[in-house]
Amino acid sequence: MNLDAFVRTVPGFPKAGILFRDITPLLSDPAAFREAVEAMAEPVATLQPTHVMGIESRGFIFGAALAQRLSLGFVPARKPGKLPRESFHEDYGLEYGTDGLEIHRDAFKAGDRVLIVDDVLATGGTAAAARALVEQTGAQAVALTLFIELGDLPGREKLSGLPVFSVLRY
Repeated sequence: MNLDAFVRTVPGFPKAGILFRDITPLLSDPAAFREAVEAMAEPVATLQPTHVMGIESRGFIFGAALAQRLSLGFVPARKPGKLPRESFHEDYGLEYGTDGLEIHRDAFKAGDRVLIVDDVLATGGTAAAARALVEQTGAQAVALTLFIELGDLPGREKLSGLPVFSVLRY
């Protein structure tokens, strides 16, 4: 199946100069979504992760599906102020601004092996922040798996030493 056919490119969103990759057509097609999740799971299954961490918000969609597929627990990395208990916090830069991520302090423990999941890798700031959150708990980030990688942006450069797997590359 050509998964690229299920991704819409939206110019100028959320601001001028950005080409937004809209995955809603993929999510609305059960066969395409299933194939995308399988393609994301295949290269990471042998890494023996103990948990999946999905990055808000579209990383929740892929992350929860991957956790189910790999029979692992799921931990959400949330935007600031969304979690009810004591949390670790990490700020990061985006193509078009700044933001932050948080996870509960007890989300992982030393020895846990965490697979980080998101929909798109662009500049790498979000993924690097997610990795830093995992490491703050004493756990180990074993890989980043995502649906789309924007190859003309320096995302991988911010993730030195972390295996990165993507299904589509633009």
